[in-house]
Amino acid sequence: MSMKAQRRIDECQPAETLDLDFARSVVAGLARPDKAIPSRFFYDARGSELFEEITQLPEYYPTRTETAILEKYATEMTAGAPAGSSLIEFGSGSSRKTEILLAAMPELYAYVPIDISQSALADAAERLAQRLPKLRVLPVVGDFSQPLKLDDAILEHPRVGFFPGSTIGNLEPGDAVNLLAQMARVLGSGSRFIIGVDLKKDVDRLVAAYSDSAGVTADFNFNLLERINRELGADFNVPAFEHSAVYNAEDGRMESYLVSKVRQQVTLFGRNVTFEAGESIHTENSHKYDLEEFDALVRKAGWSTVNVWNDEDHLFSVHELIAG
Repeated sequence: MSMKAQRRIDECQPAETLDLDFARSVVAGLARPDKAIPSRFFYDARGSELFEEITQLPEYYPTRTETAILEKYATEMTAGAPAGSSLIEFGSGSSRKTEILLAAMPELYAYVPIDISQSALADAAERLAQRLPKLRVLPVVGDFSQPLKLDDAILEHPRVGFFPGSTIGNLEPGDAVNLLAQMARVLGSGSRFIIGVDLKKDVDRLVAAYSDSAGVTADFNFNLLERINRELGADFNVPAFEHSAVYNAEDGRMESYLVSKVRQQVTLFGRNVTFEAGESIHTENSHKYDLEEFDALVRKAGWSTVNVWNDEDHLFSVHELIAG
């Protein structure tokens, strides 16, 4: 991002009310020839609500399929975890899937949810205190994509990582390797890791999951523009954009876009951003893997595959890995 653009950000809004990472990323992303905004910015309060709605849609198979796999195989998944382990979840959110594993780990030392949202951590801790009153919950406010240092009290115990939801698919393969390697360093040699991975499948099923008939996924995508308007003072005409979800067969991923219906200009921090009719903002990738591809990926990051579980239709998989 140019110094001139940075000055516009600094001058337009007080620093204490501005998410600088969001502002800088949006300005830089809209200045690119191929406009793009990182998908991590979907999840403000409204975006998180909409994503919860998405997970309940009939077309959106990943959440219910992964949950069914966890419910069926939780005892097997946790059998290798030593008594007194800590379960460390990266990007824990509501921790609802985690309850399935927690119920299968009565000898757990602690559950360590890591999330950037302090309110989400507080809500999850309160709910878990009611449902599992003997469970020790040690929340960590932080960005799991950045290097983390766990408390010594946690490091004194064996560690099991948990990363559900196929969030790993939102990363480019090289970035996924880097993140998995970083997680291996956080958890330590010999640690186990349980991770959800969406599988390659019929293209029509994939497209339906990312462009549902009720339009909830479209609203989720549009909310990114509405968030830019709310928080950064832009003037996006949201109805002048349409949601698009396409499968990129060469890269094995679903791609989400916001496509301008007309030629238009948007003002952001005093700068005009022009969109031609048909021009798009790339908002998300969701990579799909087959089992061999994902095994090769984790090996590059220093993990070995111990077990894999999937549903009978081979829509989704849960992998147990070991570090070192």
